[in-house]
Amino acid sequence: MQRILVTGGCGFIGSNFVRHMISGDPGLSIVNVDKLTYAGNPENLQDIESDARYTFRHGDIGDRVFIDGVLGEGPVDAVVNFAAESHVDRSILDSGPFVQTNIVGTQVLMDACRKHQVPRYVQVSTDEVYGSLGDEGAFTEETPLAPNSPYSASKAAADLLVRGYHHTFGFPAVITRCSNNYGPYQFPEKLLPLFISNLLENKPVPVYGKGENVRDWIHVMDHCRGIEAALRNGQLGAVYNFGGRSEMRNIDLTRLLLKLLDRPESLIRYVQDRPGHDLRYAIDCTRAERELGWKPQVTFESGLRETIAWYVQHTEWVARIKSGEYTRYYDQQYGDRLSQS
Repeated sequence: MQRILVTGGCGFIGSNFVRHMISGDPGLSIVNVDKLTYAGNPENLQDIESDARYTFRHGDIGDRVFIDGVLGEGPVDAVVNFAAESHVDRSILDSGPFVQTNIVGTQVLMDACRKHQVPRYVQVSTDEVYGSLGDEGAFTEETPLAPNSPYSASKAAADLLVRGYHHTFGFPAVITRCSNNYGPYQFPEKLLPLFISNLLENKPVPVYGKGENVRDWIHVMDHCRGIEAALRNGQLGAVYNFGGRSEMRNIDLTRLLLKLLDRPESLIRYVQDRPGHDLRYAIDCTRAERELGWKPQVTFESGLRETIAWYVQHTEWVARIKSGEYTRYYDQQYGDRLSQS
């Protein structure tokens, strides 16, 4: 594998994946396509911008002419699709962008891949497409899809479209689904970076309902290693689940953060629960372990401490994100070049 195209590579998981692949495979070059919506931050990849093996293209995966042009620049051995609107709360406020990017964008991207005969495609999805679990059990790849939010419904629709393309056209796709990610460069609207950054400023943290919702946590680098394994060795047409085997109630996680950051419980603010809030997610990643030789390597305790340390060391990054100033960085770094591309 010599050249791959990654969509959404300036986001949280995408940027970690791009860096992981560039650092781990000296023979690989990557084209990163990103629309640079609010959560897409080119500063996330500032450290590899000068690497000749890395190319950035600013654009929308739903733009047929643009995507066709990028894929026409040269042979691509694989496409890995991270590009997505991904925040449940935002999907409740307005599902339109989720339908356009997550569903229509996926369709446009796959059509372009078919046209240019891209030999491998990975659709990066989420465990939220499975819906909600009770107190016991875990999602497997055979669990029926039962999404409960506009966000998860849009991701489930995209997954089914990928499945349909594989069965109808023989489209060479693999789907991955993952539990809650955490780690460096995560946009501070998600629970962990929001809570960590607020607590570092001695600000309250909002806990939905009573905080009894349970999530399985996986370090972003374990997820990236899983996606790489699926990219290189996954069976075409297959789905692979990746989880961290680290379930925790939101309130327990909040109290753990308070303890690790030496902050008082008086900073907890219970807020009205999210509409349709799924109670529990848990991933059975046996297939990935058996077929791909993958398993999570980062324990939640060590990963959480490392994540806190990263945000402590990158308070300026968080401040720029929260103020929107990273858009100035984009204009400074890419404005003239991209206006000519």
